[in-house]
Amino acid sequence: MAQYKHLTIYEATFELLHKKVIFANIAFNDILTWRGTMKRLIALFLIYIVVPCIVVAAEVKNLKVGQSGDNAVATYDLVGGAGEQDAEVTVVITIGNERRTSEKLSLTGDFGKGVKVGTGKKIVWNVLKDFPAGPHGDLRWDVKVAAGKSYKDPSLGMEFVNIQGGCYQMGDTFGDGQRDEKPVHEVCVNDFALAKYDVTVGEFRKFVVATGYKTEAEIDRRGCYVPNGNKAEFDDSKNWRDPGFNQDDSNPVVCVSWNDAGVFINWLSEVSGTQYRFPTEAEWEYAARSGGKAEKYAGGNDINAVAWYSDNSGGTAHKVGTKQPNGLGLYDMSGNVYQWVQDWYGWDYYRDSLRSNPQGPGSGQSRVLRGSSWGNIASNSRASLRDGFAPGYRSSGNGFRLARTP
Repeated sequence: MAQYKHLTIYEATFELLHKKVIFANIAFNDILTWRGTMKRLIALFLIYIVVPCIVVAAEVKNLKVGQSGDNAVATYDLVGGAGEQDAEVTVVITIGNERRTSEKLSLTGDFGKGVKVGTGKKIVWNVLKDFPAGPHGDLRWDVKVAAGKSYKDPSLGMEFVNIQGGCYQMGDTFGDGQRDEKPVHEVCVNDFALAKYDVTVGEFRKFVVATGYKTEAEIDRRGCYVPNGNKAEFDDSKNWRDPGFNQDDSNPVVCVSWNDAGVFINWLSEVSGTQYRFPTEAEWEYAARSGGKAEKYAGGNDINAVAWYSDNSGGTAHKVGTKQPNGLGLYDMSGNVYQWVQDWYGWDYYRDSLRSNPQGPGSGQSRVLRGSSWGNIASNSRASLRDGFAPGYRSSGNGFRLARTP
């Protein structure tokens, strides 16, 4: 236990996902007073600082936090991996239930991109500039070395984008959506990683070869739900191998049910030693809208730039990654194929949704599909669109992509 001014620091280390994590719990012994221009005394009774330092390359060490006048000051050492000379350091401060990134805080000092490896790094927060009357509620700081923009799964080479969590307005923010997209409500999600592309035919084929798995479309007599003239119906001759249009290993796999996708996820988690999962519905929309931005489609308001849909697809799915990515570097979050997510579907769930990391209803009959497909019109390709189908449903317009908790 180490003493630092008014702070008592308790340190503990443990193994998390096979990587060393250091937590520093810092609590005030005395009331810390901030003096503003109005000469008010604002008491902060508790500051709780969590600093996870995942040792993948550079890492934050020896964090200390104190007060200098009206400012909060954090100092730390940035230790680099072999050959590393700098790193990106991120700062997130949660005040009560409000989570603010560095862009929304009056911070100066050693954070952001290009922080040089070395000792005595300093971050200064001008508290009263952001909160003239002083912040209310507990504060939690999260200071860490940013993960790389992407990484690849060691088994399939599937590429993932690391996404910094945050808060956003979820639902029909443009006012042209369906009942189940209302009311618009604030949601906050933690950091997560999402596959850059939908699972491809080639990746799914490797899973089938390794396991001998047969999809639900292959083992029952209904097959896959596909277009047939001016209508759509189940065709027992159609499945992921032949969905009714030409495809190669770079196409998104289709005609897979939520159940099929879950078996694939469990298999990849086991063979790679990394725990993968479906994204939650809240994570999916946050990621689709480039981190919760006001985007009608995933990546902006120009659907032709970012999506394969009924007006430009030619009635077929296309190779993944052939339209523009969104602001996070994710492809085909709108158009090409729908994507299964973890949540049960509830048409009125938004009325009662939790604010922090909602998981959807506790039970149900349908799982949520998000995004849209090559057969959707523009109005049904919006990033806020929701659909729900039975876990055994499969069509030539739906696939899936994987998520991971860092």
